[in-house]
Amino acid sequence: MRNKTAVTYFILKGISDVPELQFLISVLVLLIYLIALGGNLTILLLVCLDSHLHTPMYFFLCNLSILNVSSTTVTLHKALVRFATGNNVVPFAGCIAQVYFFTWFCGNELILLTAMSYDRYIAICSPLHYTSVMNGRVCAGLATFCWSFSILQILPAMAILSQFFCYTSNVINHFLCDIAILMDISCNDTSILELVLLTQGVLLSTFIPFLLTFISYVFIITTILGIKSSTGRSKAFYTCSSHLTVVCLLYTTLVCQYFTPSSTFKSSKLLSLLNTAVVPMLNPFIYSLKNNDVKTALQRKMKSFKSMS
Repeated sequence: MRNKTAVTYFILKGISDVPELQFLISVLVLLIYLIALGGNLTILLLVCLDSHLHTPMYFFLCNLSILNVSSTTVTLHKALVRFATGNNVVPFAGCIAQVYFFTWFCGNELILLTAMSYDRYIAICSPLHYTSVMNGRVCAGLATFCWSFSILQILPAMAILSQFFCYTSNVINHFLCDIAILMDISCNDTSILELVLLTQGVLLSTFIPFLLTFISYVFIITTILGIKSSTGRSKAFYTCSSHLTVVCLLYTTLVCQYFTPSSTFKSSKLLSLLNTAVVPMLNPFIYSLKNNDVKTALQRKMKSFKSMS
């Protein structure tokens, strides 16, 4: 029998189990966070200021940048607070709130990338109808659906988790509050929560967005292969290459993270760090380095700032 405790706070052990490495890793995490913050805010500001980027694709990219900034701040803030103050205590309500926002942002990103795949499908498979299909009302509706649906779908799981006060320990061997770890150390009956997460987390948040994205790219690749001109094929593939790169990167890290055995905490922490920090840091660079429109817009704004100064 394991000891049972009514928990009012949790203690996060951090990213590394080796105390000597905590400082070095914390500095690295701070650097990753600042790069992710700067890159995504640059994309967001550039799209807002440059009228040439006021298109559906960059509208969704702005939403993705907002999501990246929010998710990295929510998931890494406690690790950064510990680095600055040494305080690794998280109140129970704060831990539940972090689980909620982390799950919300993760699910929202998958749904948002699905909407972006639909945008690429229309742009490549029906280019003549692109402006009429992907109008402002449709884009706003898709973005609103992504944010609102991802909020609502996790409410049942969070309502159940918030009722769990009995835990075998208040020490979490991680740098963030993760629902899988809370379920592992909980002494409550988690069978209902597991069923809800299986429905919400695997089916609604992951499998259906993946299936819709996969179907979109089946049609996209079929259309590209049907283009007779090699230049046309290259241009069409270039149009969706950035989005496809981000999709493959995100789903790869998610599959590796959630198929890793829960006993391998080091691997779990590393994969969580990749998913919550490295991927949001890479997203703006993937879109900017592989996109001439973004680079051209950045050059225009830099020239205008120089002329003004």
